[in-house]
Amino acid sequence: MTTIAGNLQQVKERLWRACDGASRGSAEVTLLAVSKSFGPDAVRQAHAAGQTAFGENYVQEGVEKIALVAESLPRAAIEWHCIGPVQSNKTRLVAAQFDWVQSVDRLKIAQRLSEQRPPELPPLNVCLQVNVDGGPNKAGVPPAELPALAEAVAALPRLRLRGLMCIPEPAPDFESQRALFALARAAYDDLRARGHALDTLSMGMSEDLEAAVAAGATMVRVGRAVFGARAPKPVASPAA
Repeated sequence: MTTIAGNLQQVKERLWRACDGASRGSAEVTLLAVSKSFGPDAVRQAHAAGQTAFGENYVQEGVEKIALVAESLPRAAIEWHCIGPVQSNKTRLVAAQFDWVQSVDRLKIAQRLSEQRPPELPPLNVCLQVNVDGGPNKAGVPPAELPALAEAVAALPRLRLRGLMCIPEPAPDFESQRALFALARAAYDDLRARGHALDTLSMGMSEDLEAAVAAGATMVRVGRAVFGARAPKPVASPAA
């Protein structure tokens, strides 16, 4: 097997064990391969190994990669998720090119995505990003503001509200990780109790996917454990 294929198999085995430990079926959790900073060849290798859902953090990089991958694979063969911050000047690209957006935390962005989603495409799947621990450097809406935002987003045409996404601050151990993810699960359950037909709770990455599964994740976002370590960004040379 190629390295990526082997890595995928190892991650899937981790997921199976995590689901078994949480008394959950393995089909309850989807693996999203985070391909940011890796080229289209890496996506093609992962796809050849059976992976179909990919996440991109940077809109421009993602759009370019979608086009390059589509040169050799049918567009419908891959489900593309935008999982990074979405700025107002990038909403048209996101609305036209991606299948999912997991990082909506402002009504303005959701409104623009709704207005700019091409009518010939199916509704854009949306997750609201929730800041469960109040981390000052994290995007996301506070849990107390979720009900109002969910109501407003669910009412927009051309969008389908699917659930929540979170990226809590790193925690030192399994129980601490699970406690943070449990806050997102509680917010998710609250929205479902309010009548929203949600089915997606996106949380957990390479370092903490087991705790996320134990807390109820339906999707985990894994990059490094699938594709390997990302090359550091080059340091600009000082001006002469």
